[in-house]
Amino acid sequence: MNEQIMRKRRWSATIFLIIIIVVTYLSTQITNFNTLHGIAAVPAAMGWIVSNLFITQESLEQLPEILMQLNETIFMSIAATTTAAVVSIFLGLMGSKTTKVNGLLSGLSRLVASASRNIPVVAWALILLLSFGQNSVTGYLALFVGTVGFLTRAFIESIDEASPSSVEALTATGATYFQIVSKAVVPQSLPQMISWILFMIETNIRSATLVGILTGTGIGYIFDLYYKTMDYNTVALITFSIVIAVIIIELMSNSIRKVIL
Repeated sequence: MNEQIMRKRRWSATIFLIIIIVVTYLSTQITNFNTLHGIAAVPAAMGWIVSNLFITQESLEQLPEILMQLNETIFMSIAATTTAAVVSIFLGLMGSKTTKVNGLLSGLSRLVASASRNIPVVAWALILLLSFGQNSVTGYLALFVGTVGFLTRAFIESIDEASPSSVEALTATGATYFQIVSKAVVPQSLPQMISWILFMIETNIRSATLVGILTGTGIGYIFDLYYKTMDYNTVALITFSIVIAVIIIELMSNSIRKVIL
């Protein structure tokens, strides 16, 4: 019996690998991508990076401005994530099978989550740019909308994974909906929710850099500014600052996860 299961798994893995190879080949043919040419271009690209993207004494003079814009980007990402989390908790409770009030609200919350999640943050930035112009509000709203979709989906799954026994026990005692949510559902789901919020803060800091290029705000704006003026030394310093900031925030997030999970 075990041998048959292993044979079936090997066949499934083989078929899946063949499908991946075929899809990859078709993709390269449709897009006219030359794999060998791409591989051959790697040494030249690495050489250009080494010879141009390095930090100099002159670029270090721009560090105060870079740090100020980086702080703006980080705090905008945190603000967008935390406010989106509040909305997502409500939508998650309405959309979950465990805590839904009725089918209409459940379907509506899942629809909102799906619509906002499946449109990329960059696309949201371009859409909102037409209405709000190039400012920090546009960047904040783009991150907010995208985060609502992702967190709502994540919160629905976290709530659905909560143990139904405590919910059933409180329901049997005649507890109200809010008592069930606050005493049974949220305590079980809260660690996972916090973990997802921390993950989205990390993700939004990366996304905010690209959004800033479009909206003319934050670290993305000065990255685009110095890149267009071909000041690659300052671009290298900006890139290094972003990488260090993301690593520090990721280490902090991992430490918090170890405590709560």
